[in-house]
Amino acid sequence: MNAMDHSATATAWLGHFEAALAAGDASALFQPDGHWRDVLAFTWELRTISGAAAIAAALRGARARNFRLDPERSPPRRVQRAGVDCLEVIFAFDAEHGEGHGVARLVEGRAWTLLTALGELAGAAQVELPDYSREFGGENWLDKRNRARAYADHDPAVLVVGGGQAGLSIAARLGQMGVDTLIVDRAARIGDNWRKRYHALTLHNETQVNHLPYLPFPKTWPVFIPKDKLANWFEFYVEAMELNFWTGTELISGQHDGTAWEVTLKRADGSGRVMRPRHLVFATGVSSIPIRPRLPGLDDFAGTVLHSGAYTEGHAWKGKRAIVLGTGNSGHDVAQDLHASGAEVTLIQRSPTHIVSLVEAQRVYSIYTEGLPVEDCDLLATSMPYPALCDSYRRATTHSRLVDQPLLDSLAAVGFRLDNDEGSMGFQMKYLERGGGYYFNVGCSDLIAERRIGLLQYADVDRFVAEGVRLRDGSLAPAELLVLATGYKNQQETARAYLGDAVAERIGPVWGFDAGGELRNMWRPTAQKGLWFTAGSLAQCRIYSKFLAMQIKAREAGLVPQ
Repeated sequence: MNAMDHSATATAWLGHFEAALAAGDASALFQPDGHWRDVLAFTWELRTISGAAAIAAALRGARARNFRLDPERSPPRRVQRAGVDCLEVIFAFDAEHGEGHGVARLVEGRAWTLLTALGELAGAAQVELPDYSREFGGENWLDKRNRARAYADHDPAVLVVGGGQAGLSIAARLGQMGVDTLIVDRAARIGDNWRKRYHALTLHNETQVNHLPYLPFPKTWPVFIPKDKLANWFEFYVEAMELNFWTGTELISGQHDGTAWEVTLKRADGSGRVMRPRHLVFATGVSSIPIRPRLPGLDDFAGTVLHSGAYTEGHAWKGKRAIVLGTGNSGHDVAQDLHASGAEVTLIQRSPTHIVSLVEAQRVYSIYTEGLPVEDCDLLATSMPYPALCDSYRRATTHSRLVDQPLLDSLAAVGFRLDNDEGSMGFQMKYLERGGGYYFNVGCSDLIAERRIGLLQYADVDRFVAEGVRLRDGSLAPAELLVLATGYKNQQETARAYLGDAVAERIGPVWGFDAGGELRNMWRPTAQKGLWFTAGSLAQCRIYSKFLAMQIKAREAGLVPQ
């Protein structure tokens, strides 16, 4: 079939689908094991339904029309997704509250997967740009910006806690929808959440995947972005997007009175400020509160102990002995940095770890290499329902394991415990489920396999002693430094720390999949009125900030109850 045939097939299916919605039964248009993911367009929820009968039942009464191919989007084309050959169709439609965008994957004339997503909230298009013509004797642009971000005489509608990619993305989206938003971050400088991390850090996925909303990275940028380059871009982004941002500002506490939040902030100069925003968005990320496990004898250890989040660089440890507890990305990177700085390093492995080469790790982002506009890639990435996503990750991981087998064998030979079993869904699912448990090999695995970095199993540890680690066989692993690469607490604990036990218990765990295949409490209403969460990779923040912003805007506009 040629492109014209694909378009005709797609247009016919969209017509049949619209007619079926009007008739109240769309079951014949879906594969028996089909999936429908709706993102706000029909249900005001992030929701996945599987099975033709269940989908048809959920679609009854749906109010949408004018399903059509969008000439500004990529045309229908034959692809393979999760091992399924299908006709992939990007389309537009008119939803009840704005313009919708969708993706249908057709197999033998019926939908295997369907996404319907609210693309633009009616009345929430990009705000009209003010006219900054000369006003002699009056305020200029800078005067107005300084007044807006000072909040001397009013409070923001939305307070965003955290100024990394999650906070910047949601603030930029809300700003373009005309919602008054303030970001607060305890760091002294915008971008310090990346800038203050360990010296050798670069992003582990490619630049083409990682743009922030509205302002893509320059095409001249490297494939993998260094941390300081990204941090500096964050500063530029805040100025270019005119985001209101208070550095050196910490959230102390907050409580909701049924109408708005009352939050107490502490500024860098020690002064306090009480604000009453209607919405509180935690954008502190998956890595917020460090986990410091209770380790036998740790109080007896005479050396330096720090969490990997506080590690910067290893030159001070040249010629000394270091132990890194934990074998995720941070543990490996810290160990490699210490080794390169001249330290004698031993890793302690607590649990099996998924290992993938850096090149193979890019496989799950392959949509972004197909030559489509980023906006289309984002829609396609959003469109994969949880069951199909699992199949896709499983297939990518199987292929990567075959490519990486020599590396994996060399690690197993020195006693490294691998979590690369057949059927594994790989690092991406581990990230989405628990935020860790994997390593992208940029050289540390080779150092372990070559025994240039030592390896111990935590099961062989008896206790920590003043000189290092005493093993169960009585031997000693000496160390002057212990780095705890032991991960971070669930964001529910972040809420507990600032909002109290009652709120934390009310909302439950944050991140990880719920029974419906959506991330728990992410980018959607929580059980606590006015409380929202956003986190994840730059791509996730770019994609889902749009949907979170539309939900907040809809409440501000009275389309949905506060």
